[in-house]
Amino acid sequence: MKKVLVATIKPFAPDAVTGIQKVLDRAGYESILLEKYENQEELVKSVENVDALIVRSDKADKEVIRAGRNLKIIVRAGAGYDNIDLEAASAKGIVVMNTPGQNSNAVAELALGMMVYIARNCFDGKPGRELKGKTLGIHAYGNVGKLVATIAAGFGMDIYAYDPFIESYVIEKDGVKVVDSAEELYRTCQYVSLNIPANEKTKESINYDLLNLMPAGATLVNTARKEVVREKSLLKIFTERDDFKYVSDIAPDCKDKIEANYPGRVYFTPKKMGAQTAEANINAGIAAANQIVDFIEKGDTIFKVN
Repeated sequence: MKKVLVATIKPFAPDAVTGIQKVLDRAGYESILLEKYENQEELVKSVENVDALIVRSDKADKEVIRAGRNLKIIVRAGAGYDNIDLEAASAKGIVVMNTPGQNSNAVAELALGMMVYIARNCFDGKPGRELKGKTLGIHAYGNVGKLVATIAAGFGMDIYAYDPFIESYVIEKDGVKVVDSAEELYRTCQYVSLNIPANEKTKESINYDLLNLMPAGATLVNTARKEVVREKSLLKIFTERDDFKYVSDIAPDCKDKIEANYPGRVYFTPKKMGAQTAEANINAGIAAANQIVDFIEKGDTIFKVN
């Protein structure tokens, strides 16, 4: 019998766990649940005799991969997969997948919610600003970016996008204006929604030169990864521009300094919240289970990322 470990420090919603178990039961697989574990050693020990691993933000590092003697596939229930050591997995012939699109609506709704919150001065009772008529730039027009555009259109925002990997006509058919460079996007838009992955090319790519191009009333919205924003640049732009605001569901390392010195101009959720809805939990968890079954039974690698 194939064994699948579901390892989540931040547990799935109960309905998601039930859905995952139903998928695995139908396939004749044994499901093993490891929730709220306190240290990485617990994960290392638990992965020793399983065929597949489902994680959320959990670290599938070299030690975990080395310990998985029978491990054939790791699925990240979500879009980002920088918490998995792809090189180590590939070296052992382990397939790594993500579940693109399953959390996208939850992330997009949070992005717009944070925009409203910061535009209304964090609901401090003083007059704020509306989103209607403001320019919004979408940096990367993937699953999340597309939904951000859809929701923002309902607010009456003027929407632009930059994504060198997507044909212009795909973006334009959604009523979104395409720009040719990141510089043009930031120069044009009062709000920018960051949806780029964290990799060697994108880490710290959102720097002072880009941020300082933004027009008056600038707000950066980051539901991607903290590593894509250069923190020294962030601190510098806050020092030089009293109109600049930043909201994110992943706080930077300089969080305390920014919050202490620039109250009302920043907001960070208590923890990574983009995918924290019951619906996203269920969608991503069940998708991960189905992908494992399809890979083991049919060799399906459609969502392979390594």
